[in-house]
Amino acid sequence: MRDRNESLLWMYEKMVEIRHYEETMVNVYLEGKLPPKIQKGLAFDIGSGPVPGEMHLSAGQEPVAVGVCAHLKKEDTVVGTHRPHHFAIAKGVPLDKMTAEMFGKAAGLGKGKGGHMHLFDPEHRFSCSGIIGASLPPACGAALAAKKLGRDWVAVAFFGEGAANQGSFHESLNLAALWKLPVVFVCEDNYWAISVPKPSAASIARISDRAPAYGMPGVHVPNNDAVEVFEAAGAAVERARGGGGPTLIEVRTDRYLGHFQGDAEVYRPKDEVAKLRANDPIPRLAAQLKSQKLLDDAQRAALEARARARVDEAYAFARRADYPAPADALADVFV
Repeated sequence: MRDRNESLLWMYEKMVEIRHYEETMVNVYLEGKLPPKIQKGLAFDIGSGPVPGEMHLSAGQEPVAVGVCAHLKKEDTVVGTHRPHHFAIAKGVPLDKMTAEMFGKAAGLGKGKGGHMHLFDPEHRFSCSGIIGASLPPACGAALAAKKLGRDWVAVAFFGEGAANQGSFHESLNLAALWKLPVVFVCEDNYWAISVPKPSAASIARISDRAPAYGMPGVHVPNNDAVEVFEAAGAAVERARGGGGPTLIEVRTDRYLGHFQGDAEVYRPKDEVAKLRANDPIPRLAAQLKSQKLLDDAQRAALEARARARVDEAYAFARRADYPAPADALADVFV
């Protein structure tokens, strides 16, 4: 495991990598989906371009992924959401195979058949789902398996604040506490459940306040700060790994982009995103590292260049990879 200073530097590099990945996808995803001119009868074509289907991006939410995954081992399990890229990258899922999957290529994690909401990597013990609240039960299952095998493995379930109103949330927390499972529940509160503001859906201001009702600690991280997430997650992972049972962590984070790409975002105040970006967690972490003399300008430039190069190569790999053969359409499916 890395020491604290190494972890902070790793977190910064991964946050840069995640942001560049998501911002690159903004443009790649739009290729072929917009007509040359807005004409009558022509509209956004979700099925066209190199990356067909829906796309949910996580720019602004990087601290949640890196702050938690900095404490995890390869054997630990992470179950993500329909907005999964930052978790996958932080868990170590290969960028080239992940990107190829989104491009529908045979070299992808699921041979191009899953797309961006269904990324599965057994080697790095990562999975995700397009179903709201679907991350919590599988994480409990992985934690139960670790406990029965007598291993010190931990499972992490990431989910949004909207998912905290699903039955799967309540059932999973109850079971995890009852069986003292080594699982950490992490709620990403970006305020918007698609277009529904949190106060219109949740009966309490903090989802973490529900934790004591299920017999576990509840921790609230209010500032979308990577170091604060790191500290909270460290205690929760240590508790789980040591046999102390589950923890619920809620992080107030920021979603800079729409719920999906193409979202008109008419539900948001016009100046909201600009205000959120003024508190960008990436330059904030860089300033913290510089003040602690852990990162100077030259090191920062080199680190950022490495991160961006990995992303650029992953997209280049996905573009040049081959599509599956038509004959493979019915392979690897239930019949």
